[in-house]
Amino acid sequence: MVQTVITPFSHKIGSPLTKNEITVLQINLGKRCNQACIHCHVEAGPNRTEELSAEVCNQLIELIHRFDSIQTVDLTGGAPEMNYGFKPLVEASRAAGKQVIVRSNLTIFFEPGFAELPAYFAENKLQVVASLPCYLSSNVDKMRGNGVYDRSIQGIKLLNDVGYASDPQLILNLVYNPSLPTSRNQFYLPPPQEKLEADYKTYLDEHYGIKFNQLLTLTNLPIGRTKLYLQRQQLHQPYLQFLEDNFNPETVPHLMCRNELSIDYLGNIYDCDFNQMEGIPAKTADGETLTVAKLLSAGSLDVITKVQTAAFCYGCTAGCGSSCGGALVD
Repeated sequence: MVQTVITPFSHKIGSPLTKNEITVLQINLGKRCNQACIHCHVEAGPNRTEELSAEVCNQLIELIHRFDSIQTVDLTGGAPEMNYGFKPLVEASRAAGKQVIVRSNLTIFFEPGFAELPAYFAENKLQVVASLPCYLSSNVDKMRGNGVYDRSIQGIKLLNDVGYASDPQLILNLVYNPSLPTSRNQFYLPPPQEKLEADYKTYLDEHYGIKFNQLLTLTNLPIGRTKLYLQRQQLHQPYLQFLEDNFNPETVPHLMCRNELSIDYLGNIYDCDFNQMEGIPAKTADGETLTVAKLLSAGSLDVITKVQTAAFCYGCTAGCGSSCGGALVD
C-alpha cells in the first residue's frame, strides 16, 4: 500500500502561523470524567485520576488577576466540574471581570454531589458549551454511551429551568460533530452551521420543549481516541488526506490558536487544546517551553511568536473551519 504523503501545514499556508495578543485562557483541569466517549480527544474517563494541583491553581488565579488582556477563561477537562480547582477558578475569573466558559457534558448534573451545578452556573453567569453530537438519540448514544442522550436532554431542561437560553446573560451553546467513519466513503465535514442549528432548534423544541442559543459545529480531529479509532480502521492517513484536500485558506486568520493559550493540569503551556493532547508544547522564539510560573516570572502572556503546527491542523482549516467556538467562516 502506498503511504499517503501529507503536506506539512506550514508549507500549505506558505509562512509560519503567528500568534496574536492573548485574550483567551483555555484550562484543562484534568482527565477525570463520568463518561468515556469514543471520540474524546482527551481520553478522559471515570478511571483517570490526573487533575490540577493546588499550586498550579493558585498560579492560574494570579495569572487571571494580573493580565487585563484576558477576556475569556475557558474551563475544560474531562468533566471540568469533577476536577480540583473548578470553583476557585470560576470565582476568581468572575471577580476579575472575565467571561467564563464551562465545557460541560450535561450528564454530570446527575452524579452524586453535582446536582447544584445548574444553579451554580446561573449564579456565576457561566457560558455553558455542551456536547450533543446529534439531535437524534441513537447517534448520540453510539458516540457517548447508552443513555447519554436522555440524560443530556434532562440536563438541558435543568439549565432552561434556571434561565439558560431565555435570560440573555445565560448562554447555552451545543456542539455537533460528525459520526466517526467506518470507511473512506464516510469521511464528512460538518454541514453548514446555521442550517443545522435551525434543524436542531426545531427538533428539540418540538419533541422536548427545550431551547439553546447557538450550535457550534466541530470537525473530528484525528487525535486522542479518534486517532486510535482511525488507526484501527486503517483510516488515519486517508482521513488526514481528506482534511488536507478540503483545506480552506480563508479560515487561517480566524484560528483559535492565534489568540489563546492552552494550559494543562500540570501548568504547561500549549498553543491549543489539540497540541496539548498530542504533547506539542508552545515555544518561545528561543525554543524554550513554557509554564504558568514562567509566564508570571516574565510578566507577559505574549512571549510566543509562532504557533506550533502539525498535520491535524488541517482539521481546523477544512471546509468552514473548526474551533472551540464552532465554524470559522460561512
